[in-house]
Amino acid sequence: METTKFLLGEKDVPKAWYNIQADLPFKIPPPLHPVTLEPITPEFLSVLFPMSLIMQEVSPERYIEIPEPVRYIYELWRPTPMIRARRLELALDTPAHIYFKYEGASPVGSHKPNTAVAQAYYNKEAGTKALTTETGAGQWGSALAMACHFFGIDLEVYMVKVSFQQKPYRRVMMENFGAKVFASPTDRTDCGRALLAKDPQSGGSLGVAISEAVEVAAKSGGLKKYSLGSVLNHVLMHQTVVGEESLKQMEMAGEYPDVVIGCVGGGSNFAGFSFPFIRENLTKGKKTRVVAVEPMACPTMTKGLYAYDYGDMAMMAPVVKMETLGHGFIPPSIHAGGLRYHGMAPLVSGLHANKYIEAVAVKQLPTFEAAKLFLSTEGMLPAPETAHAIRVAIDEALEAKKTGQKKVIAFNFSGHGFLDLGSYDVFNHGGLEDYEYPLEAIAEAEKDLPKVKNGS
Repeated sequence: METTKFLLGEKDVPKAWYNIQADLPFKIPPPLHPVTLEPITPEFLSVLFPMSLIMQEVSPERYIEIPEPVRYIYELWRPTPMIRARRLELALDTPAHIYFKYEGASPVGSHKPNTAVAQAYYNKEAGTKALTTETGAGQWGSALAMACHFFGIDLEVYMVKVSFQQKPYRRVMMENFGAKVFASPTDRTDCGRALLAKDPQSGGSLGVAISEAVEVAAKSGGLKKYSLGSVLNHVLMHQTVVGEESLKQMEMAGEYPDVVIGCVGGGSNFAGFSFPFIRENLTKGKKTRVVAVEPMACPTMTKGLYAYDYGDMAMMAPVVKMETLGHGFIPPSIHAGGLRYHGMAPLVSGLHANKYIEAVAVKQLPTFEAAKLFLSTEGMLPAPETAHAIRVAIDEALEAKKTGQKKVIAFNFSGHGFLDLGSYDVFNHGGLEDYEYPLEAIAEAEKDLPKVKNGS
């Protein structure tokens, strides 16, 4: 029998995170103060983050050592398996070889603890007593709730209301770790109250939830810090343990991917999986294609602007140069809540704008169809977010079948869907709709962008 699972031992848990900023052939424009639109200072960021994470955000070092207390917790689930999807290959009758990195193996079922544990550790070291955060589908909130529980830190989670309603058991998981969870927009913040006054039935968005979490931290008088699950440089860097393990596992398999794929909302799981492969492209002449997959309802990379914009709706978070649909955009209530963000990580945006990676947008119904095919062949239920990567992996395999190309495809299985069964129930009974971003909306979004010199 041929090997299906490629497994590393605990001694192979990476000892350092990879910082792609050291190898980029271009510069990422600096983040700006949301009021002055001048480059932000560490003092401004220190209201929200401990200085250790701020230093990681701007570090030029190629590798940053992972503290032993973080690696100790990582060993609860890391290294995660790399699995060849042989049954899916047979069902597709494709010459392609399909591999997936199974991040659903973590205690909370997704890749998110890779940065949650790190952020909780550095906040604990800095004396932080409480954190605030946002969450879309609840994967990030669950991960940070677990990490804060391990390090004895209180947590408030502002969960996008539509996901709060669609995915109640992620809320239950967070609460069992001791977190307080609020459906955003809430009446607890100025931002939430203002939005509810305009639209009492608002389903919210990640941009709104970020505003609420930032506002609570900023107004706490130093009692609370803020933690973000995607977008920022240090968050993406913490996730590179995924790609570093994957490189070793592909070597074990005796193959190297022609294409690597990940879903994208803010960019964390995609970056964590792909950045080490991009390093090999940049420094060793490898030619792997790198594909980011987003929902057609929120096509930040494929239809957005590459410009300076606010990271949140209330314009309290730093202004960063990113691919954006406008900070006021509230996406439709698709069932992939983790991908409903108006912007994209500056590092991912820069790589796309400079043509080092590709981007594809897919609709909701074909995405769920791909998830069901994956379940029926591999026996694993993916989160709706993860299913976006599966959709494009299948499309790549079918293209290989059409051309007869023996392509090696690898994608990041960013999280399982055990707590997304409500979404599958809606899909099974014909209740899901396809949404497409209205192109005319981008012109309106452009009007609201901050007026930054040389910013667009």
